[in-house]
Amino acid sequence: MQKIGVLTSGGDAPGLNACIRAVVRAGHYYGLEVVGIKRGFKGLIEREFEPLTPRDVSLIINRGGTVLLSAREPRFKEHEFRKKAAENIRKEGIDCLFVIGGNGSFQGANLLTKEFGIPVIGIPKTIDNDTYGTEYTIGFDTAVNNAVDAIDKIRDTSMSHERVFVVEVMGRDSGFIALAASIATGADVALIPEYPFPMHVIVDTVVDALKRGKRFSIVVVAEGVASAREIAGILDEKLKPFDFGGVRYSVLGYIQRGGSPTAYDRIIASRFGVFAVEQFVNGKTDIMVALENGKVVAKPLEISFGRIKKPDLTDFELNNILTI
Repeated sequence: MQKIGVLTSGGDAPGLNACIRAVVRAGHYYGLEVVGIKRGFKGLIEREFEPLTPRDVSLIINRGGTVLLSAREPRFKEHEFRKKAAENIRKEGIDCLFVIGGNGSFQGANLLTKEFGIPVIGIPKTIDNDTYGTEYTIGFDTAVNNAVDAIDKIRDTSMSHERVFVVEVMGRDSGFIALAASIATGADVALIPEYPFPMHVIVDTVVDALKRGKRFSIVVVAEGVASAREIAGILDEKLKPFDFGGVRYSVLGYIQRGGSPTAYDRIIASRFGVFAVEQFVNGKTDIMVALENGKVVAKPLEISFGRIKKPDLTDFELNNILTI
């Protein structure tokens, strides 16, 4: 009987448990043993392995976070620890390692393949949705919905007190969450790393809204552009001549990563997990699962390396059109 191992690596994302469940149940459906590795690559080094049965993954599809836990593991950058991880994989008799992760996790998995011949399959997850080669990564839809829910509540206060609110969402190098949340909430400005605005354009946009009689505004900023506090401070200074309730800011932070995954994330995670197992059963490894034109496909793992995935420019233009 062949054996597969599954781990989650990097930042947590809603839908990870749904994907773990899919890998485990699909694995047993196709007659495979399944081993869970705790704490990502750290667990590979320290041999934190445990067998997983279909019953072990019952009642987790609706839970946020990851039952396998996750951890940053700087030691994995060193060859000696990657070698130890590979030795542990072989001692356990694992025939293929399923890595549910993002760009960094895929690069780590690729090193196991290139240096030690360990077969791997990558399943993309990150709330930032910035993994190149796939249209979607597990966790994005839930993160956007979390942000939208928070911004909708902030708007109530913004309207009641006639204020400008600057809301900071996650996205160190990626503006996918900020742009999607802006469109969905009708925000006046979306500030994202890929298509940055000069500060005067931000000020002019809010000023124009005030001149048109709009007594409140929402500015959504990805954390990679600037902090909400900085933007709010500049706006507050520039808008002093206007009679309104002032400028406030809010940082949503890790709330975007948590909570029960949306139906879409549960479905995509399930499709990704089953597809990944079926690829292994059909003899394909060293690949990543991807969503392309609405279909789940397999691509070379290395396709995600060293390339930047940007939000659709038409969505950015759409947001600008809708803010008049």
